[in-house]
Amino acid sequence: MFWLIFALAAGIGAAVVIAPLAAAVISAAGLSFPFPRIFDRTVIATLAAAMLWLARPLGLASLIRDGFAEPRGNWRPALRGFAITLVAVGALFTAAFVVRGAAPIGQVGARAVRYVVAAVTIALIEEGFFRAFVLGGMLRDMGRPAALAASSALYALAHLVRSPARFYLTGFHPEAGLTNLSASAARIINAGDALPMLVGLFLLGLMLGAAFLRTGRIWLPAGMHAGLVIGAKAWPVVAQGGPPLPRWLAGPGPVPLIAAPAGWALAIAIVVLLPWLAGEPTRPRL
Repeated sequence: MFWLIFALAAGIGAAVVIAPLAAAVISAAGLSFPFPRIFDRTVIATLAAAMLWLARPLGLASLIRDGFAEPRGNWRPALRGFAITLVAVGALFTAAFVVRGAAPIGQVGARAVRYVVAAVTIALIEEGFFRAFVLGGMLRDMGRPAALAASSALYALAHLVRSPARFYLTGFHPEAGLTNLSASAARIINAGDALPMLVGLFLLGLMLGAAFLRTGRIWLPAGMHAGLVIGAKAWPVVAQGGPPLPRWLAGPGPVPLIAAPAGWALAIAIVVLLPWLAGEPTRPRL
């Protein structure tokens, strides 16, 4: 646990220093990107570097090897997970169609297909990090309930840590990284409208973590994650036009499905029904 915290702190600390330098280089090249986006991408790179640097004490190789083991033999759990979340998202889409009285099925399907590759890529990367590495590593130092709760909280916070301001930099501003990090931290402390999103992300973390614990592999939760990403990307087609959808179905924030009570209820239901939905466990985590 110590090495995980140290790696996270080292990665974020390095990003605070490096991101302003990267922004200055990008600006000098005549390109223009919001600094919070540059900072986020820098954090990803510095965290990856910190994990590689501390790979031995973190047990990174064994965690990743175990989490990604037997890909050819786990395509069924991956497809099962994909089907589970697509059915759940489909239920929310159906509720929206009933409330709004419109069903642009063709548009929804076309938009969903566009994001299949991106959804699979995001799912593999995030499940590799948050489940195989973070949850798998925490299991070494804590019991299953504590590791599941802690990793789910980290998953939620990591997705919520975004600077509320969208700003651009020209030239070198060494304080920009710390300013951006402080604004992100303040957003968490004063969650406000972001609180429903935080709750939804935590419940999704529990759902995906429970799937990982049941199998000891990332394939089932990766399939579930891909289905969620496709649903979130297709949702704007459902929500566009007409009167606003009720808050129980579409919450505030950039991903209304996650921030709504209906989405929370489905995540909890999947966790409860997972032993039946997921089938026989392959190699459950002890």
